[in-house]
Amino acid sequence: MENLSFKANPAQMVAVTKVPLKEKKTIQQGFQQHFETAVESDSKITLSKHAKWRMDQRKIEINSQTWDQIADKAKEAKKKGVTESLVITSNVALVISTKNNRVITVMDREEASSQIFTNINGTIILE
Repeated sequence: MENLSFKANPAQMVAVTKVPLKEKKTIQQGFQQHFETAVESDSKITLSKHAKWRMDQRKIEINSQTWDQIADKAKEAKKKGVTESLVITSNVALVISTKNNRVITVMDREEASSQIFTNINGTIILE
């Protein structure tokens, strides 16, 4: 049976559930495992329609090994709190939303050198 105590709040009375320390640690560990599983299952990178169109238009190809590296680094960035990342490889630059593992846009390195990238909070360099 759970113990309830009440704390006075000027606006209302709020019931606070007291959880024994042992149970609290178990709950936290369960949440951490659930979070890590969710992050691992979302490690596949997908292309937005815009990014796919850009790759086709610019004849940009990325091999499967590079995609795997990008996915691994995007997963790592997501764990560190990065939500929008600029990924730079030897021949392309991509903007990836790590929130949903989606490539937003793609361009070759030559074009990227004359661009200003906004709304990113992390950069991944793969060379």
